[in-house]
Amino acid sequence: MTALPAPSESALRRALVRAERGVALDAVEAETLLHARGLAEGDPLDRLLTAAARVRDAGLASAGRPGVVTYSRKVFIPLTHLCRDRCHYCTFVTTPGQLRKEGKAPYLSPDEVLQIARDGAALGCKEALFTLGDRPEDRWPVAAEWLEAHGFDSTLGYLRAMAIRVLEETGLLPHLNPGVLSWEEIQRLKPVSASMGMMLETTATRLWSEKGGPHFGSPDKEPVVRLRVLEDAGRSAVPFTTGVLLGIGEDYAERVDAVLQIRAAAQRHGHVQEVIVQNFRAKPRTAMAAHDDLELQEYVAAVAVTRLLLGPKARVQAPPNLSDSTELGLLLRAGVDDWGGVSPLTPDHVNPERPWPNLDELAKLSDYAGFELRERLAAQPPYVRQPEPWLDPRVRPHVSALAGPDGLAVEGRLPVGLPWQEPDEAWTSSGRVDLHVEVDTVGRTTDRRSDFDAVYGDWSELRDRTTSARDGHSTALTAGDPEVRAALRRAEQDPAGLSDTGYLALLGADGDDLEALCALADAVRHDVTGDDVTYVVNRNINFTNVCYTGCRFCAFAQRRTDADAYTLSMSQVGDRVDEAWAAGATEICMQGGIHPDLPGTAYLDLAREVKQRQPAIHLHAFSPMEIVNGAARTGLPFRDFLTGLKEAGLDSIPGTAAEILDDDVRWVLTKGKLPTATWLEIIGTAHEVGIPTTSTMMYGHVDTPAHWVAHLRTLSHLQDRTGGFTEFVLLPFVHHNSPIYLAGVARPGPTVRENRAVHAVARLLLHGRIGNIQTSWVKLGDTGTQAVLRGGANDLGGTLMEETISRMAGSENGSLKTIAELEAMAVAIGRPARQRTTEYGTPSAERIATARSAEGRARLTLSITPR
Repeated sequence: MTALPAPSESALRRALVRAERGVALDAVEAETLLHARGLAEGDPLDRLLTAAARVRDAGLASAGRPGVVTYSRKVFIPLTHLCRDRCHYCTFVTTPGQLRKEGKAPYLSPDEVLQIARDGAALGCKEALFTLGDRPEDRWPVAAEWLEAHGFDSTLGYLRAMAIRVLEETGLLPHLNPGVLSWEEIQRLKPVSASMGMMLETTATRLWSEKGGPHFGSPDKEPVVRLRVLEDAGRSAVPFTTGVLLGIGEDYAERVDAVLQIRAAAQRHGHVQEVIVQNFRAKPRTAMAAHDDLELQEYVAAVAVTRLLLGPKARVQAPPNLSDSTELGLLLRAGVDDWGGVSPLTPDHVNPERPWPNLDELAKLSDYAGFELRERLAAQPPYVRQPEPWLDPRVRPHVSALAGPDGLAVEGRLPVGLPWQEPDEAWTSSGRVDLHVEVDTVGRTTDRRSDFDAVYGDWSELRDRTTSARDGHSTALTAGDPEVRAALRRAEQDPAGLSDTGYLALLGADGDDLEALCALADAVRHDVTGDDVTYVVNRNINFTNVCYTGCRFCAFAQRRTDADAYTLSMSQVGDRVDEAWAAGATEICMQGGIHPDLPGTAYLDLAREVKQRQPAIHLHAFSPMEIVNGAARTGLPFRDFLTGLKEAGLDSIPGTAAEILDDDVRWVLTKGKLPTATWLEIIGTAHEVGIPTTSTMMYGHVDTPAHWVAHLRTLSHLQDRTGGFTEFVLLPFVHHNSPIYLAGVARPGPTVRENRAVHAVARLLLHGRIGNIQTSWVKLGDTGTQAVLRGGANDLGGTLMEETISRMAGSENGSLKTIAELEAMAVAIGRPARQRTTEYGTPSAERIATARSAEGRARLTLSITPR
């Protein structure tokens, strides 16, 4: 990014006037204001500081604490000084050789960590700031050896364990600063921390990619990688600290860009709790020791511009030890309202040459500038006052013990260790536990969650984006289109051998071409599976509909306080398993919402309960999203967690939560809660440990046919590698009560033509890989189901005793069917029906007889949902 020339005086005046009027600044105006200098009354910088302070003051007044500047009383715990990066200005990082000379181990021991925390707690500290190098075991064998010797699989595993011990033994609130994290690692660390952080530092890629740059040779400093972490933290609802480092070689345009990137992430997710504006200070014995420190007026101008760009609600922080005490008042004039963490015990290990200011002196300096200094916690007050979904339930009691009603710290209160444990209160029956019946007889209490606007926010940008994408892609082609005819001829010879362009042409087929496509798919189906229309007798158990992922398409999810919310007790789950077995079922299909109070071990307990009640029943349970949740909450790698589930009784996994395997689409649908790569990793790992899965695609919302083809290709590639998919399930989007439809973003589901075309194309493209194509009766109805059974599909899914998800979304096709009614659908199109097992075998004669007996028919209240 190239900086503009120094602005003219008139351009600077115009930008200042806009800042003073409170008008939103564009990037060029913000860059112009960075040139403001002069502190005499009426000088450009003086005017800029006044404008920034006015914005800050308005934000503090709105927050209910006018004239208050905050800090966090903390201890600094440098878990390890080893790192795989090579930043040219850093003195925090060292080498194993240097540690040996100093007689130090690669990591602080647990006793050393706890001693620091205990000493800090005795002095009234409430935050434990864990700082460490990025993944040192990837660079230094001695780090990997130390971890293995102490029973940890990674630095992050050790960090997690130490955070739990600090919570339990001292009551200090961990703020974790481990550097670059994957989405899965964020899930693993959120339950043990009050907040997390990572400095963005800069978006100037050249400072990372070009030899001699301050971040050259540091893989974790690539701006795109750090921006991804910032996004993932927001998608995970983590109170997050970030910021910019100024004076390391970036130009003014790059400074503005970094702040705007932070602002954009904060606007999307609301998770950026504070933004640090840090000035570079040269350190001896580093590659940048001779580099000039950032000049004072240049620094305060940047602070002021940051405040103006971020607005009144943002908390803007400046490290008080990186400026002289006489300069702190100037930083307050520039719009700062937080001093960050200050320790009465430990040094700033990142800037050891700059001691923390004395807290009494900091209070006096703040008072002299007209501000009251107040102590806060590791999480800023908005996240403390409204902890859902920001604070994990296991950390919430620790935070509440130290917080006042305003969300700030209770000054003088000493932290006390509290148990960090998996809560068990969720395993009591609560809410509308008969909603699977009442959704038809009584109905929903409302068509949307009570916090609809708060959770889903401003939809205007999504409307514009998705409308434009759909308008740019027409799906139906003219009947007799030569592209379609050519693709059909190729598909007759090699159903799975077409190009993406060929399959896209088939998805646009209409009229006679559509009939020809469906006839071809039906012929392929006949060759692969014969004429049987199969189904499995099972019971669906949605053990809770409490869910805080905030997926934009989901009408099933409720908060604990919503009128339609429910959670089944363990015994209720077990009773429903017994009822299913007595009715002739061979399978339990079980999924639930991501309930914030459910422990990770809940999934293991549920599997054991099912098998304890009925050892011979097949357990088909837990979506990839639930696997992520369980693995994160237990701290286990996916492979180990899946192996544990298998040992507990899990037989197969529903390949739901796939939606569309495209991260742009997934962002619109789910705020990116489960990235495509993670879905594929979980499903692939399940296959590798011997757990088969289904595969799914939910279509007809904000997607296009190109996404459908790409989705099918992705599934094909995974099946080629693992062979673990038993079937492919097509899920038409049910729009009626879906938030994304109610907000005008998604269309009202696919058309009849699209339903027929996509089932047929799935049969062709997946030929030779996935033999069973399942249709969703509850979404398509009898007529729609029969149409796709004549166009490539061969399976009806499950005859479930209860169904909630599609009915909550507003499916109008009912939720009750008998076996006879299901078989009648097949007979009506001249096909035989056959009861099957989950993996497409034949049930025992006893199971078939029980399901068809008079007792079974009396017990079995059947409906079908996607599995």
